[in-house]
Amino acid sequence: MSPLLFSKSALTRRATLLSKTLARGQTNSKTVSAVLQVGNGNGLFKELKRPFSDDAPKLWGGRFTGKVDPLMEKFNASISFDKRMWREDIQGSIAYQRALCRSGIITEEESHLMEQGLNDVYSEWDSDSFVLKPSDEDIHTANERRLTELIGAEVAGKLHTGRSRNDQVATDVRLWLKNQIDDLQVELLQLIEITVKRAEAEIDIIFPGYTHLQPAQPVRFSHWLMAYACMWQRDSERLQDLRRRVDVMPLGSGAIAGHSFFGVADRKALASDLNFAVPSTNSWM
Repeated sequence: MSPLLFSKSALTRRATLLSKTLARGQTNSKTVSAVLQVGNGNGLFKELKRPFSDDAPKLWGGRFTGKVDPLMEKFNASISFDKRMWREDIQGSIAYQRALCRSGIITEEESHLMEQGLNDVYSEWDSDSFVLKPSDEDIHTANERRLTELIGAEVAGKLHTGRSRNDQVATDVRLWLKNQIDDLQVELLQLIEITVKRAEAEIDIIFPGYTHLQPAQPVRFSHWLMAYACMWQRDSERLQDLRRRVDVMPLGSGAIAGHSFFGVADRKALASDLNFAVPSTNSWM
């Protein structure tokens, strides 16, 4: 293979294309070899070789040539517990593909097809009819696999353009945490409200207070109840502070040094679509 001279932008496009080709399984060769030369004046070449199996490719383990041991498959799988984030994973993907469309990376037709497919996956989870497969090692793999089955690899494969798995997982976790915090807050405030009403209704009940397992001064039962109501109020304040910290969108940070196609405005729009207060900041934002 003759070495070719690439600019940095051309190198990025070629690497992205190679990655997509591998992810979609659009080659029958056992090894895809790309010889890339960066015009940096040192005349060095880097040969990138990645084994490719006829089986569904893993999202990791590009250096492995053999199949993964079934015991390792079970040990590495997280689908049994992270499937609880199915809603947030689909929510994040819908917003992300809209951002890709706004940036001109995918067409409106592709965006519509992706969104319809993701909504269909959502409906399957919502109706408890989604069928997990042994290859679904986590919720992200499961949803992408099903989307590919519904709309085809050519369009579904574009969903990950510019999005790292780190981005996706961190965003899903934060979306899930925000929802859980909101649910906890509602239940906690209900508990406080009920406790206050109970204290008001039984204000005349007197019972012994205890310290060091010994009877101490007599106190009102309502006073004892309200002590817990105040503790739960402090818990509610802690949850409020936690939600503020969680309400930051990491999507678009990239695996290392930012997003290849999104600028500051794109990430702010994406954060708004996902109801995050702000996108995460780094040296450039």
